[in-house]
Amino acid sequence: MSQDCLFCKIARHEIPAKVVYEDDEFIAFHDINPMAPVHILLIPKRHVVTLADLTDADAAWTARMLRLVPQLARENGSSPLPEGGFRLVVNNGTEGGQEIDHLHFHILGGARPWSKRAAPAA
Repeated sequence: MSQDCLFCKIARHEIPAKVVYEDDEFIAFHDINPMAPVHILLIPKRHVVTLADLTDADAAWTARMLRLVPQLARENGSSPLPEGGFRLVVNNGTEGGQEIDHLHFHILGGARPWSKRAAPAA
């Protein structure tokens, strides 16, 4: 883990977080600035900066991380499919909106109408 990374410090329990899941590889916690009624961050405990930094050797643990997403969404208040659902957001790099240089998944759900889109310009 990187010594100065905010998320590495959370993973080491040096900075408090409202943890909803933890195992040997991952930790999930509530976002401090939620963008939806359900807004969970899921991070690997190992320090990886972005998706672009993953290699073939990371395939197994990233698959386990992805499989956790629906479980965490359900357990934290997202409505079940098919009527409900959740959104998974992964920002990558500065231009991709990433603010913390540690791979993390935003799991968003709840009452927000994600499927509505702005009307096209006339």
